[in-house]
Amino acid sequence: MDRSKSRWALGFAGVVSLFFILTWHGVSFNYDFENFFQHDDSELDFYQEYRELFQNDNDYLLIALENKTGVFDSAFLVKCLAFENDLLHINGVVEVVSVLNQKEPLISPFGVNFRPLLNWSNSQSLSKSSQKIKADKQWMGNLIAEDSSSLLMLVQNEQMISKENGDVVYDKIAGKLHEYDFDGFRTAGKIKAQGAFVNLLQQEFAFFLSFAILGVLFLLWLMYRSWWGVVLPFVIIVTGIFWSVSFLLLTGGELDVMSVMQPPILMVIGLSGMIHVVNHYQAALIASESKEKAIFGAFKSLGLAVFLTALTTSLGFFSLYFTNVPSLMWFGLYTGCGVMFMFLSLFSILPFALYHLPPLPSTNREVWAKRWNRVLRFLFQKITNYRKTISLTFIVFTLLAGYFMSQVKTNGYILDNLPEGHSLLEDFRFFDQQYGGSKPLEIYLQAGSKDLTLFDYKVLKEIDKLEDFVRGNFGSGFIMSPLTAVKAVNKAKNQGKPKAFVLPSPLAYERMQPMVNRIGDSQNIKLWTADKMEGRLSTKMADGGSLLGKKQHQKLEEFVANKIDASLLEVRLTGTSFLIDKSHELVTYKVFSGLGFAFLLVGIIIGFLFRSWRISLIVILPNIVPLLWIGCVMYWFGIEFKLSTSIVFAIAFGIAVDDSIHFMTNLQMQMRKQQGLLKALYLTYLTTGKAIILTTLILVSGFVMLTFSSLEIPWFTGVLVSLSLLFAVLADLLWLPVLLLPFKEVIKEKINRRLSPDPDKQTLQK
Repeated sequence: MDRSKSRWALGFAGVVSLFFILTWHGVSFNYDFENFFQHDDSELDFYQEYRELFQNDNDYLLIALENKTGVFDSAFLVKCLAFENDLLHINGVVEVVSVLNQKEPLISPFGVNFRPLLNWSNSQSLSKSSQKIKADKQWMGNLIAEDSSSLLMLVQNEQMISKENGDVVYDKIAGKLHEYDFDGFRTAGKIKAQGAFVNLLQQEFAFFLSFAILGVLFLLWLMYRSWWGVVLPFVIIVTGIFWSVSFLLLTGGELDVMSVMQPPILMVIGLSGMIHVVNHYQAALIASESKEKAIFGAFKSLGLAVFLTALTTSLGFFSLYFTNVPSLMWFGLYTGCGVMFMFLSLFSILPFALYHLPPLPSTNREVWAKRWNRVLRFLFQKITNYRKTISLTFIVFTLLAGYFMSQVKTNGYILDNLPEGHSLLEDFRFFDQQYGGSKPLEIYLQAGSKDLTLFDYKVLKEIDKLEDFVRGNFGSGFIMSPLTAVKAVNKAKNQGKPKAFVLPSPLAYERMQPMVNRIGDSQNIKLWTADKMEGRLSTKMADGGSLLGKKQHQKLEEFVANKIDASLLEVRLTGTSFLIDKSHELVTYKVFSGLGFAFLLVGIIIGFLFRSWRISLIVILPNIVPLLWIGCVMYWFGIEFKLSTSIVFAIAFGIAVDDSIHFMTNLQMQMRKQQGLLKALYLTYLTTGKAIILTTLILVSGFVMLTFSSLEIPWFTGVLVSLSLLFAVLADLLWLPVLLLPFKEVIKEKINRRLSPDPDKQTLQK
């Protein structure tokens, strides 16, 4: 690129920057649990229809109010009732379910009467009520903790409430909780979790941005020890990041738990590309070339290589689009675009700056250059002497790593991203231990034929079997279903005895059917449709992870297939928890499917450079090494596949393959100078080898920044990608040259064919 073109390139950068400045709308953050569902999934479509019939299964907030002397204290109960009444006056709160407002139906010859479950009007009534409640499993561990230290309030908020409105509702509830000054309280639910996650995202974004900037400035100063050697790369990188974030916001994107990683990722990627160009420029100056010739040669020789590395890195991120998980799809798409924006920033600002700024002082450090050459020369000599040993070592280690990687299990949790010890995580665990769980479990019920309803006795018997299995298999708490109304009526007919909360005999049920309809219609939670053909079984369970969830789901399917009469009752598992568990399971498969496509595209790109599929395959082999080796690391350190770890493979491949492309591009350039393959490899090793090592150190230092995150996704990305980059350097500098040496005739033929003039063109010219 000459001086004239460098001015046009700088003008282009100015126009793009001005456009994004004028269209800037400000940064917005979002965390929506549904962004982790698999889209274009029949299960998701079914759940969306299901919640139209009934309700969304996670639009609630669990509140546990604690009292040191136990919940059966009249002063405490009075305070709780006042708090409950205040909650009902908050806009966005639809209903509050607690032991304070529950009424027991009692059936007598005079009809159905309802009496309060808990009566604390005097000490005698309170004592009698408490004894009755403690003996009833319908309430203990459901609305009152097993040790009677707290009572539960289930606050139903507006269906499908927005994140902003949810924040307002939760803030008002939290304000009331502090106003009443209970001995202690716990809260868990979507409106709290989304707000907590967004607060963490904002903190993480500010932290990563500032920390990444400081880290990059420090690295630049160590390398160049020049004011413009620090300022210029910083300007280029910040410009690229600004373009990337502006593009994301302009196209309707929002920053979430994934996209907060973009600043450090884009910084180190942009810096590594710049180092390759500047390193070539400095080497030319050391070789006594003029400044103009050195700049022109650097961009002519490395322009295509840097573009291809940016393209392959983007392809690695773009492969996440195949996951069908919105959060991963948009992260992959926008980060891939961000890499290309960084390339544009680099090639539109750097040429002009190099023409108008003095050479870096580091160009005169010939002592360091000699030391680098000495080390790389020694390493290359050892590689050529121990070719068979090196190949055998890599093959054996990679095959073993592949085996261990195949043993890694897939397992994830709903609150995976939260740091250990976070108050929200502790609160959810509290409800898992004290109230049977915080994770919703939903099962769709449908009568087996048009001639039946869910309230036919034969169907109810099937539901009863299903409830018993769910209780044992999922360890769930209180279960609600159409059968609940029947059990409640039977209990009411038996003076409220806890043991009577069961399905009655056929004859007894026949007599009580009119009462079932009356009591069922008074229930606040919709458990069946108007025609009684469809219904739901709804409960909560502890979050034991998607691996345990998969086993539980399989057991349920087997039970339904073998024990439930499909002609009487049809059963289907659904709900947000089921969908998230399924996403953890499928995302690993989808990531590797997308990665396979990225491998294919990179292979085509390399094949295009050398016009040989054999060379393409040779170059791809070393890039399989880091992926399998980090899979092995995951196995040995007990790290499981999940949403937060599967994405690492796509990121790692996209970045690691850059080293191979730089190596092959430089090798091609050396071969064009009519060098033999061995000498071309040697010269490539001395020049590109140094740049690969430097850029890898910078990339690793950038990704290590992510390990300071309190969120799980950035932490795993930082650790595993850093390891994969180190493994990639070993593969590219130790194994790739060994793989290329046996194909010297093929490579030479391809290079000579490209250099030789076309006979047809010669004829036309004559």
